Amino acid sequence: MKLTEWTMEEQEQLIHFMTTNSWPFHGHEHPVRALIKKTIEEGGYKSDQVTTFWIENDAKEQVGLVKIFDLRDDIPLFDLRIADPYRNKGYGPKALKMVADFVFSLPEKKIRLEGNTRHDNFAMRKAFERTGFVKEAHLRQAWFSPRENRYYDAVIYGMTREDWQAGSSTPVLWDDAIVEAKESPFNPILLDFPEQFESERLVIRAPRREDAEASYEAVMRSLEAFRPWLPFAQQKPDLAQTEAALIEAAADFKLRKDLRLHFFLKDTGQFIGSTGLHRIDWEVRKFEIGYWVDSQFEGKGFVSEAVERITRFAFDELGANRVEIRCDPDNVRSRAVANRLNFELEGILRNDTVSRVDNKLHDTCVYAKIRQ
Repeated sequence: MKLTEWTMEEQEQLIHFMTTNSWPFHGHEHPVRALIKKTIEEGGYKSDQVTTFWIENDAKEQVGLVKIFDLRDDIPLFDLRIADPYRNKGYGPKALKMVADFVFSLPEKKIRLEGNTRHDNFAMRKAFERTGFVKEAHLRQAWFSPRENRYYDAVIYGMTREDWQAGSSTPVLWDDAIVEAKESPFNPILLDFPEQFESERLVIRAPRREDAEASYEAVMRSLEAFRPWLPFAQQKPDLAQTEAALIEAAADFKLRKDLRLHFFLKDTGQFIGSTGLHRIDWEVRKFEIGYWVDSQFEGKGFVSEAVERITRFAFDELGANRVEIRCDPDNVRSRAVANRLNFELEGILRNDTVSRVDNKLHDTCVYAKIRQ
């Protein structure tokens, strides 16, 4: 990702961006062309006080826009907007980090960077917190919504130069608080992270109901290879049951109970297999990776590529402290993936499970990576 400075020659491009996306947490949810044009003419997007940047992803797509203003003051402010199709894909926190890097790298040595949002804009609040901004104020009934003709609470976040330089966040000490507020218990449902990401050859995303037919056909082709290791492969699959299972998996993903993931060829969109993060312990931030691949794609390195990318996703996006791979000692292919990706064999649990091959007790290999 990168920030590319907007120029006056791109007026139509900016007007199109602002009027074709919706902005439910801003003053005007659907700004009209005349308003944007007037703001441009008055220097609202480019002046000695204002600089505007396009937010471009690695594919050079313009996924958002950020306006930094009050640039002649010691404390600049900003307005960040991500386009509708690119929301909930992790662009917000990355863009915020680039904005902070830009502001604090200016020769004037700005003191702090400040932003505000409506209190129920949870995606933006998570972006602030994940980037190191600190909540500094909660203003009651301070944000007016013209569309609803009502007031909402507003929250203010800030980052100091000292915190930016140290890569830390210094919490506000509320010495004048009469009653110490209790911190709300952690709720994983409120975690905001991308539901789709990519590796070199793959698109990896949350399961969908419409994946049922492709998943069913892949299992049918691979049933004999799966049977020794996978409980669901002991009987022939049923398409309706597969569809029902995917509806449940999609719901579990939203509820953060289990994070099943499907992976597809980036070039063709063809379904390759299923993986994900299971047996989740959110208190410890511990996850177990499981995986299977359509037999026709075995031996091409797709599983290793998917598992490596999901492991990075777990550490980078979910704050994992531990990621495990568990498998039967005789499951040579699964063990090879763990060894290839430098997971450490921590031990073998003896008589830990019943084998699907001979109905006898078998051991379980436990491989793991931990946050360094």
